[in-house]
Amino acid sequence: MNFLSAEQLMWRDSVERYVDKEIGREYIRRCDMDRRHPDEAIQKIAKMGWLKLLFPEDVGGDGMSILDYTVMVEMLSKHGVDFGVAVTLPTFTAMNIAAHGTPEQKQQYLPAFFAGEIRFAVSISEPGAGSDAANTQTRARLEGDHYKINGQKLWCSGAGVKNTVILMLVRTDDADKRKGLSVLMIPNTTPGLTIRPLNTLARRSITTTEIFLDNVSVPASQMLGKPGDGWKIIGGEHLLLERICAAAGYAGAAQGAVTDALNYAQQREQFGKPIFEFQVIRHMLADMQTQVDAARLLVYRAADMAAKQMHCAKEVAMAKLFASETLQTVSRQGIQIMGGYGTLPEADMERHFREGMQATIGGGTSQIQRTMIAQEMRNR
Repeated sequence: MNFLSAEQLMWRDSVERYVDKEIGREYIRRCDMDRRHPDEAIQKIAKMGWLKLLFPEDVGGDGMSILDYTVMVEMLSKHGVDFGVAVTLPTFTAMNIAAHGTPEQKQQYLPAFFAGEIRFAVSISEPGAGSDAANTQTRARLEGDHYKINGQKLWCSGAGVKNTVILMLVRTDDADKRKGLSVLMIPNTTPGLTIRPLNTLARRSITTTEIFLDNVSVPASQMLGKPGDGWKIIGGEHLLLERICAAAGYAGAAQGAVTDALNYAQQREQFGKPIFEFQVIRHMLADMQTQVDAARLLVYRAADMAAKQMHCAKEVAMAKLFASETLQTVSRQGIQIMGGYGTLPEADMERHFREGMQATIGGGTSQIQRTMIAQEMRNR
């Protein structure tokens, strides 16, 4: 089943051409190698109006469907997952403001985000709260008209980027594990906030960080939603849509890895002929492409169901699970085909491999996805 219309296929091709011509593989590679945020490319994307595509029209967006947006993310990620993440992670974080913010908060933040003037990051995990995100221990206590925040957050990507506002999951009440959670919007220049970059295997261009909060003072007006709404905001539609687009990015990068491996195999000669002529290589590539096509179809199915507002928790988890593990598998096989050359940054395959290793952890591990799939199977 082909989920894409002729118009969507044209959109897919136009995004791919834009990435190749206006951004380029070399630029994405250099940002990864230098651990540099792709600011110039984000500004280009903002001028194209792509930062507002998914937002409702009543807040200044274009009201694009999640399926159309998924197609864009797939192409943005063809040379590297992290570049796609640099666009989508702030977008889905900002969408929480569109969904749950006051009119004043929307006016304060959304036009500036659409223009590329500010960024957003979401901070959920802590040393003792990863897959068990509801175990958040960072405390925010109301003192007058401000919240005083103390604690430590971990694995927050993009928090240190200039002009970034962090949407942070904090504990405002001890009465209930989930109902005691809230979300505060904290500019990353707020006094008492210490952001330390982590030299992780992937997420090099947007940088993963840990955050320390020492009596950080934030106006109560910076709370998103009401006290106790945190789990509903962060754990609901936000994660669903984020995982669909994460899976799309993995599928896009996996296709990039297979294409590179195929091109190399057709050009590299050993024993007097291209290594593609050896059956063992051809069969590896055939299996790799089959896996990528299967991953892409799972992603499109999940996005199509979400666009139609169908219940799709199982399908989203399947897409995230299979696409992430596919990227990990085909990039490893791609290095095997390319040999020592595949381990060099200039070949890009080693970047796909590093991002593939991260893909099965970030945004919910493969084990968590399998648990969610099994739960949905039981409930149905």
